Amino acid sequence: MSTSPKLLKTALIYDFDGTLARGNMQEVTFIPSVGMGIGDFWAAADELTRSADGDNILMYMQLMLKQAREHDAPITRKLLAEHGQDVKLFDGLKSDLTGKGWFERINAKGREYGLDIEHYIISAGLEEMIDGCPIRDEFHHVFASKFVYDDHGVAIWPAVGVNYTTKTQYLFRINKGVLNHWEHERINRFMADDARPVPFERMIFLGDGDTDVPTMKMMHSKGGFSIAVYDPRNSERDQQKIYGLISEDRVNFVAAADYREGSALDLIVKGLIGRIAINAGTMPDVSDH
Repeated sequence: MSTSPKLLKTALIYDFDGTLARGNMQEVTFIPSVGMGIGDFWAAADELTRSADGDNILMYMQLMLKQAREHDAPITRKLLAEHGQDVKLFDGLKSDLTGKGWFERINAKGREYGLDIEHYIISAGLEEMIDGCPIRDEFHHVFASKFVYDDHGVAIWPAVGVNYTTKTQYLFRINKGVLNHWEHERINRFMADDARPVPFERMIFLGDGDTDVPTMKMMHSKGGFSIAVYDPRNSERDQQKIYGLISEDRVNFVAAADYREGSALDLIVKGLIGRIAINAGTMPDVSDH
């Protein structure tokens, strides 16, 4: 009795803000709910960062706590998840009446090529807000900034701050199958390349802007693939900045963040899945068709 060959794990890894959704997730409903304009909030966070010589991710999280306390609106997991429901996702990610969504299509293409596609997020945004977004169930794991909570479920302190350089460690956590923030001994332990659950050669990273450059560069240099995406509504100047990443050999491809079937991004990712399958020897033989 013959059995189907085991599908090889392959990871699609995404930033969130500017990659899967427009703008920053805090801007849609949270910042207005604590009585601040979007520009004022980020300016205040930048000022706190400079004055404390601190990490800008931890400082914006501290500012969220401060503003929430001052407005007698304590931050809870439930509240943040509710704010996450309203993020503005790019076209094509969700299934709709016109056809299958991004994840269903990409997963099907992976299976066709002998690959088991797992989707991950590595984001400086908030895990609790991502947990409330409409596509959360599509992700195998989310690495993002998050709070720690008291016995009443109220956020009291940043538990994790994921910034543009710490993002790179999570590629190794996915590579070795260490899906948490705290297990440092295991992540640093030697593991032979052929024993790692997801080799870098079977990874694709999608990110935008300067904060993802170290992650894209590492992915590129480790034999995986990186794609810089941009909001198609942005100015030509912003797009040219992203195009420069190719000339600087930091990314493999640049495309608009349009996840609809037949878009440039759709074609690029499906093409890369095919390349991964060929390199891994899982591409089905179609010579007799």
